[in-house]
Amino acid sequence: MFALKGISRLIFGSNNQESMIELPQGQLYLVRPFSPKGYSELLFKDASARIRRTAQEFQYQLVVQRVYEEGEAELLAEEEGDDLEADADILAAERDEKTFLLDEALHFRVENREGSERVLCWRDLSGDAGDVFEFVCDGGILPAQVKQFELIAKQCQYERKYRKPHATASKEDLLQFEFDEQPIPPASPIHSPVLTRSIESSEMFFPKAQGKKDVVSDLEVTPRKKSPPTPTKTPTTKGKERNMGTPSAVAHPEAREMLAAEVAELHFFEFQSGAFVLKDESVTATVTEIDNWKYWLQVGSADRDWIGVPVTEDLNPVFNFEFLSFIFNQFHEDGSAYSWLLRFKDQATLERFQEGLMQALWEQLNQIKWSKIKDKERDYVTDAFNDLTMEDADQEEEEEHYENAEEGSEDEDDDRPRSEHYDSDEDEDDVDYKPKDGETNKQIAVGYKHDRSFVVRGSKIGVFKHTPNNNLEFSTNISKVETADGKLFSPKKVMLHNEDRNLILQKDDDPNKLYRMDLEYGKVVDEWNVHEDIPVVTFAPENKFAQMTHEPTFLGISKNALYRIDPRLSGTKLVDAQLKQYASKNDFSAISTTEKGHIAVASNKGDIRLFDRLGINAKTHIPALGEPIIGLDVSADGRWVLGTCRTYLLLIDAQQKSGKNEGKLGFEKSFAADQKPQPRRLALSPEHVAQFHHETGKAVSFTPAKFNTGEGVEESSIITATGPYIIEWNLKKVLTGKKTPYLIKRYSDDVKADDFKFGTDKNVIVALPHEVNMVSHTRLKRPTRESIAGDFGRRGSRFGTPAKSPSKLSRSAIVEEAF
Repeated sequence: MFALKGISRLIFGSNNQESMIELPQGQLYLVRPFSPKGYSELLFKDASARIRRTAQEFQYQLVVQRVYEEGEAELLAEEEGDDLEADADILAAERDEKTFLLDEALHFRVENREGSERVLCWRDLSGDAGDVFEFVCDGGILPAQVKQFELIAKQCQYERKYRKPHATASKEDLLQFEFDEQPIPPASPIHSPVLTRSIESSEMFFPKAQGKKDVVSDLEVTPRKKSPPTPTKTPTTKGKERNMGTPSAVAHPEAREMLAAEVAELHFFEFQSGAFVLKDESVTATVTEIDNWKYWLQVGSADRDWIGVPVTEDLNPVFNFEFLSFIFNQFHEDGSAYSWLLRFKDQATLERFQEGLMQALWEQLNQIKWSKIKDKERDYVTDAFNDLTMEDADQEEEEEHYENAEEGSEDEDDDRPRSEHYDSDEDEDDVDYKPKDGETNKQIAVGYKHDRSFVVRGSKIGVFKHTPNNNLEFSTNISKVETADGKLFSPKKVMLHNEDRNLILQKDDDPNKLYRMDLEYGKVVDEWNVHEDIPVVTFAPENKFAQMTHEPTFLGISKNALYRIDPRLSGTKLVDAQLKQYASKNDFSAISTTEKGHIAVASNKGDIRLFDRLGINAKTHIPALGEPIIGLDVSADGRWVLGTCRTYLLLIDAQQKSGKNEGKLGFEKSFAADQKPQPRRLALSPEHVAQFHHETGKAVSFTPAKFNTGEGVEESSIITATGPYIIEWNLKKVLTGKKTPYLIKRYSDDVKADDFKFGTDKNVIVALPHEVNMVSHTRLKRPTRESIAGDFGRRGSRFGTPAKSPSKLSRSAIVEEAF
C-alpha cells in the first residue's frame, strides 16, 4: 500500500485546485536523448499523475506527485534535519511535486507499447532539444483510465487556447492536440542511444513544420537556402498545430504619399516554439500616408499581402541594428495579437525604413510635420526607439546568478501568516466574502517616516502596518472620507505629508480645492482653496523626502502653470511669487522632485521640463516622443528622470557628459544647443506584448512607474504594472544594455497600484481590486511561457474566495478587503 503525502492541500487548498482525473501509480522519468548530462533520469520511483484546475479560468495543470510507502516520508524528513522544520511543507512540496501548465506547447501524447505498458510523454520546455518527461503507468492502470486522461488533457488544452468551454469543441477540433511524432524514446537507461548520434537527429523529435523554416530564437537570424513562402494556414488535420498560421492581412488603403519602401525578410513569432520563424524570404515593407495624420504599414510579396496595420504606438516598434531587424506587434480585429520581425540586408536599408516609420509615428502622435522639427530632436526621437546594444558578455553568468537567487528563496514567504479580510470584524470562517460596496482599490500611499501604507478604496482608506518580517498587517479602517459638511467623496489623488501624520486629498469634481486629513483622528480637518482660477491637476512634495519632515509647503501644477502651495496663507493657498504660468497650453500632467528640491514637470504632449527652482523658465526642455506622460519620478540625486507612457517607460539621463557644464545636471544648467539627454525607451519586447495579449486579451497599459527609494539608498530598480502583471526593471541591466532586463509576476486580477516599500527594492506593495499584497522580489520571474501564463496554485486568492488553511497558514501577507 502507498499513501500520497497531502502537502499540496496545505498550500493549494481545495476550492480552486480540484483534481479532475488521476492515474494513481507510475514512474516519472526525465529523458534526454542527446544530452551529455545523461540519457535518462528516474525522478520519482513511485508517483501519481493528475490534471487539476487552477484559480484562473481556462487554465489547468498537469501535476506529477511522488508517492511514499508508509513511514518513508517521515523517515526522509528526519534525515533532512530539524533545522528545516519551519520550511518543511514548502521544501517537501518542491521535492515531491512537478507541475506543468497544460498547454499545447508541451506536445502531450500517449503511447501504448507492447504488453501492457502505457506512457504519457510531454516536452521539457526548459530543457534542451529532444528532452521529454515520461510518466510510465503501472501495469494495474486500466487502458480506459489512460484514454480518459488523454481526452481530458486535450479538452483542457482546447479551453486554454480558445478561452471557452470544451463543450463547444467537436472531435475534429480536438485532433489538433494529437501530436504524431517519432516514437517516444524508452525511459530506461539500458536503452540509451550511442552518444555519437548526430545532433541533427533531434528533428526526429521536433520536426520542422511544413516547408523549411528558419527559427530565429532571441533574434539569432541565420542565412538559409531559398524556399517558397509558408502557406498562411496549416491544415487542421491530425498532428498539425492549427494556430501555427498567421493572420490574414487587411486590404491596404489608397496611399497619398510614400514615406518608405524597402525589401526585407519576414519572420513570425510562434507561441509554441517561442521563436521567430521565417515566413517569406523577400517582402516589401512600405510606410504610407493615407489621410490627415493617418499612416499605414503594409508588408507583402509578389505572391500575397502578409500584413496591413495602421501606424500607432500599439505597434510597439523596436529597431535592432545588431541584427538589422525591426520588430513590431499586430493587433487583429478579432482581438488576437501577433509579433513580427523584418530583417533587412544592411544598415543603410534599415535606417531608411526607420526614418519613414518614425516620421509616420511621430506625425500621427503629434500632428506636426516631421520636417518642421530640428535635426537633433529627430535624432532624439529615433534613438529612443532603437534597441540598446546587447552586451552578451557575462550575461549568461549574471542571469544564472539571478535565477539561483530566485530559486533559493522562491518560497521564503509561503509560510507567512495569512490575514483575514480588510475589516475590524475578524471571522476566520468567513470564506464566502464578497465586497458589498461595489468599489475596488485604486491608490497606494507608502509611508516614509513610519512603516504604514494607505490604500484608497472608494470613500474609505485602509491602513496597513509593515511588519519586521516584511508582511502587511491590517491596522485600521478609515471608513468615511468626507468634507467638513459631511459629503462623502472618493479621493482622486492622495499624498502623505508632515511626517506621515497628514494625508492631502483631492476631490475629483472640485479641482481648485485640496483637503487635509489628520491620520491620528482619521478625519478631514482642513479644506484649502488653492486658487479661484488656477486648478490643481496634480501635486507633489517640496522635495523627495519632504513627507518625513514638518515642511508645510508643497508643489502643484495646472495645465499650464507650476506653483507652490502654502497652507499657512490666509485665503487662497497659491504663492503668487512662486508661480510660473505659460501663455501656451502645455497640458502638464505630472510632477516630481529630487532630494534637493529640483523639479521635473511632464505633459500630455510627451515633453519634460527640468527646473532648479520655482518661478523661472526651465533649464532643460526634453522633446516629446508623442505619447502622453501619465506618471513621473526622479532619482533622489536628480541623475535619472523616469516618465511613464501607456505602452512604454522613458528613462532619461539628466547628467551632461561634455562641454563647460560636464557633470552638471539638466536641472542646474541647460544642455548645449547641440546636445540633448540620451533617452532610453523601456518597453516589453513585442513577443512578450503578444503573449500578454494572448493570455489576457488586453493591450499594454502601464501604471505610473517608480524607482525604489530611501534616504542614502541608491536607485536600482523600477516597478510598474500592466493588467494582471507587475514588472520590475533592473536599472543596472538597463544601463548596460542587457537583453530583457525585467522580471514579472502575474496575478489573477488586474493590478490597480504598486510601489516599493520605502528604503528597499526587495519588497513591493501591490493593490489588486480586492487584495493588498507585499510581494518579495524573489517572487518575480523572468518572462517565459510559464511565468506569463501564471501559476495561481501556489498562493493568493480569487475575488470572493479568500484562501484559508489550517495551522500556521491561517493568516498572510495578502489582505482580503471587506471594508
